[in-house]
This record gives sequence, structure tokens and C-alpha cells, in this order.
Amino acid sequence: MLHHISLGALDIERAARFYDAVLEPLGFMRVWSDLRPGEDEQAVGYGPPGSDDLLAVKQVEQPIPNIPGFHIALAAPSRASVAAFHAAALANGGSDNGPPGLRPDYGPNYFAAFVVDPEGHRLEVVCKAPD
Repeated sequence: MLHHISLGALDIERAARFYDAVLEPLGFMRVWSDLRPGEDEQAVGYGPPGSDDLLAVKQVEQPIPNIPGFHIALAAPSRASVAAFHAAALANGGSDNGPPGLRPDYGPNYFAAFVVDPEGHRLEVVCKAPD
């Protein structure tokens, strides 16, 4: 259904470092980059190696609005990758919004973690595979 998602970032270089670190445990990497320090309209794109982007992060000039209830959920291949994503987020300027663990209210194998990126975007990473 979705082709890709774009997020805004006031500090594109900080955002690129954050997403470089947190998406690696999920099997994604920066697949294109348009970083030109000091210039407008910079961006980076992430996806599986050798593919187009599924997530783009674009430089913006105004703060990101807080939209109640909005978050992005990313699929993880394993529970270990959920934990690695969460740890990378905290080590790279993100904040905890729910540690890695089972969420039985969401399903019997719903293992997830929640973070807020340095720009204020709420992210969830989830693995539904049995342990």
C-alpha cells in the first residue's frame, strides 16, 4: 500500500546519523544521500541494500508539529533487532518511549520498543515472530 514515507528534520545531519544507526539492525541502510552542508533542501533516503528508499528524511525550516496519536511502526526481523534498534536510538540522541518487551495486549508474540527521534517523531519497532 505505501510506497515510501518522508519525515522532516530541522537538523538533517543529526537526523542522518540517527537513522544510519537505528535502521542498520533492521536491515536497512542509506541508499541515497543529498547532503550539502549549509544549503537548503537536503535529504537522505533509507531502504534495503540495493533498492530505492522506503523512508526519506528531508530538511525542513519549521519545527515538526506534534500530532497526537501519530507514530511510525517499523518491522523488525527478530526480537534482538528490536533491542538493538532501541539501544542505537538511545545512544544517538533518541529518547525512550517504551523499552523492548512483549506487548500481550497487542498480540501473543508482539515484541516491540518505542522511541522518540531527536526531531520528535515517535517510532515503534515490532517483531511478531515467536521467540
